[in-house]
Amino acid sequence: MNRRLFSLFAVAAVLAACGAEKPAFKSIDITGAEYARRLELPDTSGKPRTLADFKGKVVIVFFGYTQCPDVCPATMAEIAEMRQKLGAEGAQVQPVFVTVDPERDTDQVASAYATTFGGDVVALRGSVEQTRAAAKEFKVFFAKAPGRTADSYTIDHTAGAFVFDRQGKVRLFARYGSGADALAHDVKLLLGGA
Repeated sequence: MNRRLFSLFAVAAVLAACGAEKPAFKSIDITGAEYARRLELPDTSGKPRTLADFKGKVVIVFFGYTQCPDVCPATMAEIAEMRQKLGAEGAQVQPVFVTVDPERDTDQVASAYATTFGGDVVALRGSVEQTRAAAKEFKVFFAKAPGRTADSYTIDHTAGAFVFDRQGKVRLFARYGSGADALAHDVKLLLGGA
C-alpha cells in the first residue's frame, strides 16, 4: 500500500512539473532551439569573440549592416531604448551587432556605427565566409540586392534579434518593430532568472 501511494505522489509531482507555467514572453520563445548555439567572429579590433565572453549578461545579437536605411538603425535604437528603460539593470544587457556586409563595413565603420547606440555595444566583423557560417548557425538569411552601381547595393536580411539568457542559451527571437517596452519586459524576465 505504501509503495502504491508513493507511486501516485511521484506521478502527481511529475504531472505538476509538466504543467509549470512558462514565462509570458512577448517575443517568440525559442528556448531549446537547435540553432543559434555558437557565435565565433572577430570584433572590430580583431579579437576573436564567442558567446561565452558575455556569460552572466543577457545578450542580444542582431545581424545587420551600417548602410541599412531602416530596419537596422530602428532595431539598434530599440535595443538602446530598452536598456535605458531598464535603468541600472540595462548594464547587465550586452548588445552585439554582427555585420552582414563585411565588404563595406570596415572595422572602423562597424565600430563607429555600433557605438552610436551605446559605448559598450560590441561590433563583430568576420570575413564573408565567416559571416556566412555565423548566419547559417543562426538561420539568418542575407543576400545582396543590386543597386544602380556596384557599390550601391542593399542587403535583404532577417529582421529580428536573438536574445540569450545569462547562461548563454538562446531563449527568444525578438521580431522587428516589437518595441522597446516589449523587449524590456522580456529582458527583465530573463534578468530575473526566467
